Amino acid sequence: MANNVKETEAELVLPWHSEVGDLLAQAAILCIAHGLDVDTFMKGAWSAYIEARPGLKNRLEEIKLRNQLDEIRRNGRMGLA
Repeated sequence: MANNVKETEAELVLPWHSEVGDLLAQAAILCIAHGLDVDTFMKGAWSAYIEARPGLKNRLEEIKLRNQLDEIRRNGRMGLA
């Protein structure tokens, strides 16, 4: 009997990607119900993702800065540093 209970519980557990999809769908429904546009939803989702990963925001800012510096150098507006 105990094995049947464990199997039933295991069947009820969704894969992580299904759970994420369900949560995103619920968030989207709430946003729509409160009149938020898709851009606001996407910005909120992106912010939540960034905040959930310590250090990612700093890493992305560093990459952006390096790309900007590379572009300035390519355009001859700054010497090599």
